[in-house]
Amino acid sequence: MRVAKIETSKHKQERVLVFLEGEKDPLRLTEAELLRFGLFTGKEIGEDELPALRQAAHRSQVKADGARIASSAMVSRRDLHRKLTAKGATEDEAAETVQWLADLGAVDDSATAATAVQHYARMGYGPGRVRQELHRRGIPRALWEDAMAHMPPSEEIIAAYLKAKKRDLSDPDQAKKTAAALARRGFSWNDIRAALRAAGQDWEETE
Repeated sequence: MRVAKIETSKHKQERVLVFLEGEKDPLRLTEAELLRFGLFTGKEIGEDELPALRQAAHRSQVKADGARIASSAMVSRRDLHRKLTAKGATEDEAAETVQWLADLGAVDDSATAATAVQHYARMGYGPGRVRQELHRRGIPRALWEDAMAHMPPSEEIIAAYLKAKKRDLSDPDQAKKTAAALARRGFSWNDIRAALRAAGQDWEETE
């Protein structure tokens, strides 16, 4: 099989498109891989060399996919690995790409945990719900407490939530509904009780 044409990618830096005769879709390689295989227009590719070339192109695509995913949103190492295997990467290819991006600083579970904690705190969620989200995102438990240490106090988050909702907490029914909503948001009953009392509603009257 002969190399029909080589083009520089218009969308990806350091990426080249290698068109083989008789094939519509090009092989997407890095410039380093182009040099490693000694590719040039008109070169004949032996049948013994073609599998390695295709494998290199596949690994290159997995890295491109990983970089795109990591640049579009904060993602944990576990979730990035899962997304890559879902797109067809092998376990080894996914693990290699995750480590490559981690070494570059593009994937950082500690940073992802801190960002997730701040995000859900701003949305008015309590510690219980935030821990659920860290688990869902695949953040290792060993990183949870350091991230949670920077979370605002529950009373501040609840106060902001109550101010935004503008509920009449002097009404026992509204107080009960608010307490239930705060519990679903991951706040402890002690924090809910204290917040309602601070807002002028005796907890005992809401139970």
